Amino acid sequence: MLLALALLAAQATLAGPAAPVAAKTWPTHEADFTIRDFRFKTGETLPSLRIHYTILGQPHRDASGMIDNAVMVLHGTGGTGKQFLSPQFADELYGPGQPLDIARYWIILPDNIGHGASSKPSDGLRMRFPRYDYADMVEAQYRLLKDGLGIRTMRLIMGTSMGCMHGFVWGEAHPDFARALMPLACQPIELAGLNRMWRQLLIDGIKNDPAWAGGEYKSEPQQGLRTAESMLFIAGAAPLNYQKLYPERERAAAFASSKVTQAMASLDANDLIYQVDASRTYDPWPKLETITTPMTWINSADDFINPRNFDYAQKAVKRMPNARFRLVPETADTHGHGTHTWAVNWKADLADLLARTER
Repeated sequence: MLLALALLAAQATLAGPAAPVAAKTWPTHEADFTIRDFRFKTGETLPSLRIHYTILGQPHRDASGMIDNAVMVLHGTGGTGKQFLSPQFADELYGPGQPLDIARYWIILPDNIGHGASSKPSDGLRMRFPRYDYADMVEAQYRLLKDGLGIRTMRLIMGTSMGCMHGFVWGEAHPDFARALMPLACQPIELAGLNRMWRQLLIDGIKNDPAWAGGEYKSEPQQGLRTAESMLFIAGAAPLNYQKLYPERERAAAFASSKVTQAMASLDANDLIYQVDASRTYDPWPKLETITTPMTWINSADDFINPRNFDYAQKAVKRMPNARFRLVPETADTHGHGTHTWAVNWKADLADLLARTER
């Protein structure tokens, strides 16, 4: 659930070396959708919940007047929808004849609750912000699509890391809303074991910095953020790729130090605590049989967060009648957990999923 890329330095550390400057400027439009009196699963409410989103392309309507070409792409922990404008994703998918050609599809890239330009703790409530979880985030996405954009059926919902897990939540909560699901880089199990441990250590690292001051800091708690960002760096790293790029000790050490420092500049401590903790209630495993939407699920063999030797994928696809799973092999050119955003590794799988769900 985390990681990603280019437009936020915090994410770049999770996906590998900094992405190159974008070769193209994609035609986008940004807007906000406001949900009044949003009620969270904890029972807390916000009188006004803002969901920011970026779109590419135009909606198409079928003979009955319904939008039939909407695609939503969901970001990972700490990310925003704009990360999917990075060249390793956008340049592989959005152009003419490519799998998500924006002349054919209407692409919706939301900032989830607690992220980007959507409502978040750093807007002012700090640690008094409602303690959202993935179910709340998916419900806000649903309200955006249905009430804000007038969509009744999605052509595709795909997501990376946290967005991958949101895909499984979607499959259980709204089984008839999407024609296809493509989760990238996650497991459909409760976040326990090492995956919860390193997240908890990240949160503890921030909260145990005296400068955090119970969330009422005047300036960001630097030591806490350095601990947190160092954890994120390791969790998102790709051993073969980094060995190829940084085979000398001094260059490797300098790169790691500079990336952590760079990423810290864009972090807010309270926002990060909420973002990482939002996974605490995630557990689609007991109800996997209810996911009937055609799915192609992709993980990568060099992913620290979702280890290759887990057997959950083999068990899970037997319980989901229309699911397929593929593990991207590890090479010196894959990017650990961040392989989810380097579309060259799985765009053929995406094209196949769209073809097999075409009506």
